[in-house]
Amino acid sequence: KKNMEQTVKDLQHRLDEAEQLALKGGKKQIQKLEARVRELEGEVENEQKRNAEAVKGLRKHERRVKELTYQTEEDRKNVLRLQDLVDKLQAKVKSYKRQAEEAEEQSNTNLAKFRKLQHELEEAEERADIAESQVNK
Repeated sequence: KKNMEQTVKDLQHRLDEAEQLALKGGKKQIQKLEARVRELEGEVENEQKRNAEAVKGLRKHERRVKELTYQTEEDRKNVLRLQDLVDKLQAKVKSYKRQAEEAEEQSNTNLAKFRKLQHELEEAEERADIAESQVNK
C-alpha cells in the first residue's frame, strides 16, 4: 500500500510537473500567437490604408477622365462651330472673288468702249478740222 501511495505521489508529482510545463509551453504558444495576431492586424491596417489611397486615387482619376471627356466634347463643338464659320467665310471669299472678276470684266468692257469712243471722237475732230480748213480756203 505504501508503495502504491508512493507511486501515486510520484505520478501526481510528475503530472503536476507536466501540467506546469504544458502551461509554460501553452503560455509561450499563446504569446507567439498573440504576437502573430498583432502583426497580422498591423498588416491588415496597412493594407486598408493602401486600399483607401488606391480608391482615393481612382476617384481622382475618374474625375480627371470626366473633366477631359467634357473638355474634349467642348473642343469638338468648338471645332464644328469654327469649321462652319470657315465654310461660311470661304463662301463669302468665293462670292467676293466672283464679284471682283465680274467688276474687272465690266471695267475692261467699259475701258474698251471708252477707248473706241475716244478714237472715234479724235477721228471726228480730225475730219471736222479738215472740213473746216476746206471751208476756209
